[in-house]
Order: sequence, then C-alpha cells, then structure tokens
Amino acid sequence: MRAGVIGIGDMGSGLAKNLIKNGFQTTGIDLLDKRMEAFVEMGGKPAGSAAEVGREADVVFIMVMNGDEVNDVVFGESGLVSTLRQGAAIVLSATIKPAEAQALGSALKDTGIHLIDSPVSGGFPGAQNGTLTLMTSAQQTVLDEFRPALEAVSANIHHVGTEPGAGQTVKACLQSLIGSIFSATFEAAALAAKAGVSGEVLYNVFSTSSAGSVITNTSLENIIDRKFEGTGSHISTMHKDLTISLALAQDLGVPMHTAAAAMQLFHAGKTKHPEGDNWVVTRVIEDIVGAELHR
Repeated sequence: MRAGVIGIGDMGSGLAKNLIKNGFQTTGIDLLDKRMEAFVEMGGKPAGSAAEVGREADVVFIMVMNGDEVNDVVFGESGLVSTLRQGAAIVLSATIKPAEAQALGSALKDTGIHLIDSPVSGGFPGAQNGTLTLMTSAQQTVLDEFRPALEAVSANIHHVGTEPGAGQTVKACLQSLIGSIFSATFEAAALAAKAGVSGEVLYNVFSTSSAGSVITNTSLENIIDRKFEGTGSHISTMHKDLTISLALAQDLGVPMHTAAAAMQLFHAGKTKHPEGDNWVVTRVIEDIVGAELHR
C-alpha cells in the first residue's frame, strides 16, 4: 500500500514520518519549500501537485487548514480526483465543518474513491510520535482495508460512524471541551501571577492534582518557561476549531457558555499575537493584570 500526505506542516509532517517509519512509500506536497526539504530528508517522495500525489498513492491523508483548501486539493485544477484510482481512499484528517465533510462525501460518491472522515487529536506530540487519536467515520470494510495506514499514525482508532461528517461532529464536541480547558488554565496562570505564586509551585500542584492533564500540564510548562511561539500548536488552529464548534452549536440550538468565553479569549490572543501558539492567550490576560507567571 502506497501513501500520500497533502499538507506537511506540524501535524502532516508527523503523519508522513510515521507512514515512512512503518514502511509505506509516501509521496507528499506542501506549499512551503522548507517543509518539502524536511519531508525529503525523512525519506518522502516530493510531488508537484495533488494530482501527482494521487497518482503515486493508494491512500492519501489531507492535513490542510480548512474546507476550502480541502475542496481545492480534491477537486481543483490538478486535484486528487483526476488521478486517484478507483478503490483508493482519502483520509480527511484535517478538521473542517461537518457539513463540509458531508458535501465532500456526496461529491465523491460516484467516483469510486472512498472517503474516511477522520479528524485527529493529540496535537504536535501525538502526530510526531504516531500516537494520535482518530475519530473515523466510514464503512467497516473500508476501515478494515486501510487500517494499516491508520494504525501507522495513531494509538487509538475510534469508529464513530459510517457517513462523512460524523468524525468532524465528534471532533467539534471535543474541541469545545479542549478550548475550555485551555482558557481556564490561562486564567488560573494569570491569577497566580497576580497573587505572587511562582510558576514552579503552580505547575507542581496542578500536575499532581485531579486538574492535571496533558493540556493543563503542557500549557503551564510553556507559560512558565515563556515559550509562546514555535511549540507546534499555533493559535490559528484552535481558533478555527472553536469557530467550528460554536457554529455547530448555533445550528443545533445548543448553548455553549464556556466554549463561547474560550472563543473570545482565543480571538483576543490571535488578534494581539497572530504568530503565537495557544498559550500566548495568557499574555493577553497578563497584560490586563500587570503580572507575568515565570518558573
């Protein structure tokens, strides 16, 4: 089985690395030259277009930013549908709106190309270590056929449905919770800073308490070490995901008070520090209270 990866950034590079590590001939493309150079260094085969990736692959992971980019990769000029063989699969690992995934599935229905709607969770560490959690939606026979490629990049594969959009719906629910945990951690960090608590004390207590988690611990570590850029968790991604979560809630008439507050904090962080990572939101609150949390 040959694999392809479209979008070789923080997340896609991890997919590519672990596919290669598990013996898949992997063809990929990204818009940035430095990412392509790193991909070649890890043993990947560079492509000049999505169509070229499709020509060289039996299963293609798409890890781009939004639904418009997904559609362009699949149906645009030199898109995947022009070269992918019948019976091949597209793994929609990007996080997009559930309705966009449903529309993609409908458009692919008569092409003979399978769609596995499979957004991921685990962030940069999970992608790089091959330990992502997958929320997959496809027919069981399709999942069985392409399971080796999915297992190469993940530690947990959850079959959450059979139709496109089901995976994205579960991911939207998950991101509403993750965004809320992030924002509560940022506020607690600013509160500690203003009260004169050291970052080391706060981290030691939080990480060994019932509030400790990968999200809380990683956030606090980066905050107290003042690492707000280049950690592999750019704020624009979480900002986009929360937008999807709240849009789904609006469509369904579900009140999301906590996630809405998180959305506003992330919006402030993205506006103030557009090049920052998730934890940079803390700096917005720190600026208001006039105190910073250091180790």
